[in-house]
Amino acid sequence: QVQLVESGGGLVQPGGSLRLSCAVSGNIFSIRAMAWYRQTPGKQRELVAAFTSGGKTNYADSVKGRFTIVRDNAKNTVYLQMNSLKPEDTAVYYCNTEASLTTTHPRVDSYWGQGTQVTVSS
Repeated sequence: QVQLVESGGGLVQPGGSLRLSCAVSGNIFSIRAMAWYRQTPGKQRELVAAFTSGGKTNYADSVKGRFTIVRDNAKNTVYLQMNSLKPEDTAVYYCNTEASLTTTHPRVDSYWGQGTQVTVSS
């Protein structure tokens, strides 16, 4: 199947930076899209940043100018560089990919990582 392994979360002071990584592995035929979401208790999971199937990037308004999503196709890895972090960025961050497998191509399914906690606090 597919495994998404996230890393890079932690505790950071306001104004600080973190870089999240998400490595996708498994019997992948092709990856159509990769994205980062976040969720806080009692709220719906929200899109933070994404590479769309067309290769374009989308960002939530709240992170534009502060976060950058980067994709390394050779490594099937997506990164989220987070700068100028604010307390309201505190959340569990989830990696998501839309991919087809060697056994199911051309069907595309959505896969999620386990989540990594980001806490912004002084």
